[in-house]
Amino acid sequence: MSLGDLFNLAPIPLSGTVITYLGFTAIIIARYFAIVWPIHFTLWKRAPKKARRLSKREPTRETIRNEIYLSTISAFIYALPAAIVVEIWKAGGSAMYSGMPEGVLGWLWLPVSGLIYLFVQDTWFYFTHRVMHHRKLFQHTHAGHHRSVQPTPWASFSFDPIEAVSSAWLLPVLALILPIHVGMALLILMLMTINSVFNHAGWEVYPDRWIKGWWGRHIITASHHNLHHTKFKGNYGLYFRFWDKVCGTDRGLV
Repeated sequence: MSLGDLFNLAPIPLSGTVITYLGFTAIIIARYFAIVWPIHFTLWKRAPKKARRLSKREPTRETIRNEIYLSTISAFIYALPAAIVVEIWKAGGSAMYSGMPEGVLGWLWLPVSGLIYLFVQDTWFYFTHRVMHHRKLFQHTHAGHHRSVQPTPWASFSFDPIEAVSSAWLLPVLALILPIHVGMALLILMLMTINSVFNHAGWEVYPDRWIKGWWGRHIITASHHNLHHTKFKGNYGLYFRFWDKVCGTDRGLV
């Protein structure tokens, strides 16, 4: 869609947007607890043999409370742009679409659009994340997240409010201009959740052969991101090690 099409949309009912917003907020919070609690319990209480613990330090209750507190605030922030874009989509003004893809190009666009979205998100996250580590900005934008020197799965969405605002709008706005199937959008949200939870788990759940092979060299896992929390510098990426390697901030693996 064009900007002109967006401006020519009929007014979106405020009541519908509020209902959608509250619904999204509830869903995000419920999903957070439903996914994080069993993973945290399995890793930190049961210590599975197939996972590798990355730190000897036990997370404190204070750390976990802070992670849950910030994650709950982030849910309210992330829900707003998502609700607005869904209402725009319902009014026919979004680049999101549904139904069966048409032809070979339609099916091919599914994975291509997904990769574009992931790369754009990864790029935005890398550079904003790195900026927030500047000494003049860190305390106001990112310090809350880094109270988790040894993160747990509860830290997966424990963003400071400014950080949450800086990232919450990206995918919804992108969905206004770059066509993406609703199913692929949901898949990206699922991948984003799984990636964030396991990268903050404090345990490496992927097999060593993956970590030492192609996957570990290019894809960020807990072994890579845990160093960011313990060293505070480097390893700024979200999904891929690409920008860390290009910009000289890759610190390797735990």
